[in-house]
Amino acid sequence: MMNRIALLLPAALLAAGLAAQTPAPVSPKLIKWMSMEEAQAAAKKSPKPLFVDVYTSWCGPCRMLDARTFADARVADYVNGHFYPVKFNAESGEPVTFKGQKFENPDFNPAMQQGRNGTHQLTMAIANVQGRIAYPTIVYLDSDLNVLAPVQGLMDPPQIEPILHYFGDGHYKNQDYQAFLNGFKGKWTGQ
Repeated sequence: MMNRIALLLPAALLAAGLAAQTPAPVSPKLIKWMSMEEAQAAAKKSPKPLFVDVYTSWCGPCRMLDARTFADARVADYVNGHFYPVKFNAESGEPVTFKGQKFENPDFNPAMQQGRNGTHQLTMAIANVQGRIAYPTIVYLDSDLNVLAPVQGLMDPPQIEPILHYFGDGHYKNQDYQAFLNGFKGKWTGQ
């Protein structure tokens, strides 16, 4: 299923990108980011999927995703209501325990914190698509912390809307992405 989404996503993004769009208001509350450890504990207590923004400090499209998409009130409200959102620096030097296993960045160089650095082991475990890492990548995980799909690239609100609904509303459990997309009527275009 992950490969189907990765292959269908470019067509969906192109179609959404061609639609007329106006900026949405900025949400005063924005996305309520958690650490990976906090999100895992929350999902264990009250099951809900995870939404993991895998970014780097030097990535321009990552900053654009923050400013244009995550600052959109509709996106922030939906993500906060349907997911445990995690902001994860793909090149961090901090160890992370995920599913009971410790992940680190053995190539981390503290002198390079604002530039390119070693890739964290957790990034490799959850965010690669056919052996390739790109930034930004949003990784969707189910409440049992299984990777549903890593979705690479910059998206605006109308482009991310169907993907959020597909995973946030649980459609992935009984419908493939293309079938879902064929019947999806977005509401974030032209608002």
